[in-house]
Amino acid sequence: MIELTDTTASEISSAFIKDRIKAGSPAMGMVLTLIVVTDEDNAEDAMTSARMAAHEHPARTLGVILGDARGASHVHAQVGTLAGWTGETALIRLQGEVVKHADSVVLPLLLPDSPVAIWWACDPPMDPAADPLGSLAQRRITDAADVRRGKQRAMHALCTTYAPGNTDLAWTRLTPWRALLASSLDQYHTSVTSASVTAERISPSAELLVTWLTDRLKVGVSRQSSKGPGITEVVLETKQGPIRISRLDGKLATISSPGQPDRPIALKRLEIPALLAEELRRLDEDDVYAAVAKAFAKKRLS
Repeated sequence: MIELTDTTASEISSAFIKDRIKAGSPAMGMVLTLIVVTDEDNAEDAMTSARMAAHEHPARTLGVILGDARGASHVHAQVGTLAGWTGETALIRLQGEVVKHADSVVLPLLLPDSPVAIWWACDPPMDPAADPLGSLAQRRITDAADVRRGKQRAMHALCTTYAPGNTDLAWTRLTPWRALLASSLDQYHTSVTSASVTAERISPSAELLVTWLTDRLKVGVSRQSSKGPGITEVVLETKQGPIRISRLDGKLATISSPGQPDRPIALKRLEIPALLAEELRRLDEDDVYAAVAKAFAKKRLS
């Protein structure tokens, strides 16, 4: 890695070029720029997740570590192509006044003529599209479950400020659940009369699932609490009997449906790298999430 102390965006860009020439690879095959915003405590885990996601989506990854915004501005960087990465990497530490203007450092480092995605690995802004760094990206990835306090209110705020390109990993975690529920209903030509979702008491994903089911099925959906992990059960009441999907260990689910024997099916909770990779597969607007966010924003929180 090339160490740069009290540096500038221009010097970081030059370091990218020098490292690329040294590696003998003028074209790295990078398809996007991924900005990872984090703090010092979470930087290592965040960059590890980004590295794993980059196996599927080669990217120039810019890790932006935001320090104390007080005092004189300092920009320190580590630039290079690391083993295990499929693109270029820069870990940029900001301190002082420049923390408030992180976009001025990041903007010159974006790959030309390619999409930009940003992921806040901790404590995302409540209006990602209005954030200076968020405004640089076509895809803005947050995680309400990673907010230290007030996860449900954070999810509500993120839905209220939804803009095309916004998404949240609380929604991404529902992908296997939604697919399984949809396939279960396809087997029965009957209407759902009511439904229930059981999950940990504080679960942004469960709140979004309740909203999605309510919007799609046009029935009442109750919310029950359990010890988790995550979502533990979804029940769809039909005229033929209940369709029940139970997952008590976060790995294996059991499907119970009218007139059929119980069936086990893999339903493992997805880790951050897999969630991040899934969100990077599509950079256009997620119309379903947009509708769910709009509906959830209308809810009154207790």
